[in-house]
Amino acid sequence: MNKLFRDVDSGPVCPGGSVVCIGAFDGLHLGHRALVRHAVERARALDVPAIALSFEPLPREFFGRQAPPPRLSLPRAKFEGLCALAADAVGLLRFDARLAAMLPQAFIDTVLRDRLSAREVWVGPGFRFGHARAGDLATLQVAGELAGFSAGDIEPVHVDGERVSSTRIRDSLQSGDFENAARLLGRPYAIEGRVVYGKQLGRTLGYPTANLRFGGKVPALSGIYATRVHGISAQPWPSVSSFGTRPTVGGIEPLLEAHLFDFDGDLYGRRIAVEFVAKLRDEEKFSDLPALVAQMDRDAADARAILKKLSSSAIPLMQAPRRATA
Repeated sequence: MNKLFRDVDSGPVCPGGSVVCIGAFDGLHLGHRALVRHAVERARALDVPAIALSFEPLPREFFGRQAPPPRLSLPRAKFEGLCALAADAVGLLRFDARLAAMLPQAFIDTVLRDRLSAREVWVGPGFRFGHARAGDLATLQVAGELAGFSAGDIEPVHVDGERVSSTRIRDSLQSGDFENAARLLGRPYAIEGRVVYGKQLGRTLGYPTANLRFGGKVPALSGIYATRVHGISAQPWPSVSSFGTRPTVGGIEPLLEAHLFDFDGDLYGRRIAVEFVAKLRDEEKFSDLPALVAQMDRDAADARAILKKLSSSAIPLMQAPRRATA
């Protein structure tokens, strides 16, 4: 099935019933995965579709438009990740002024009852929903008795005695602790996207790059990194990457630029995943291009040395080669 829907009230998605799980699912960490897998298990037991329900933009992005919070993943990666966890359909509901003003009971009636014909609804710990975050699990349980569904939450997932959360992962990424981020995610942290054309300045400087945009979202990390690029060959390709606004050349939009060592080929239009292995330094503005190139030489040497030591631990994130589809 793997159907994507965005609208709140455009007719039934699952007229025969469904099991629904609701969450932000930013990054799809171990806690998110436990919730989705539980919903899928319950859906299989009831022989109905499993629906993963989320929002785009996320509510905190909508309400914090002047200073949006960092994101771990983009909407397409979230959709593909939820499908990979066996969700039969994914709802990335458009979070706009109408949805923000919707009372909990209206959300239950319009989305869970009429749109999804929910038979069970599962949420994570501390779940809130509806206008002013007025609804919670108890609201779902009481209203569900009339709407024809049951509701429950799952136990939080803990690592090192602390609950797994997107906030913990962001903190780990920002401090360069990729090992801890991977433990909370259940996999190495990577950003996946389609390679786009840039200004091709890197090529003239001796460092051609595969460029990924971050969809207008605020990334959870910035700087220069030792990385591995997945989706090029059977094994991840060693690389050095810059993720930032490129202040030396007057950039504004965050751009992920990956230079693949000893690679010769055309990657435009290819979907790749850039895995972050180690942080080399913060992004900085240089006085001129020769100074920038000299630092790039040092960054490349540092990244090669780090990746050579860690080459035996490389874990494929995605099948390769694979070309993007529209």
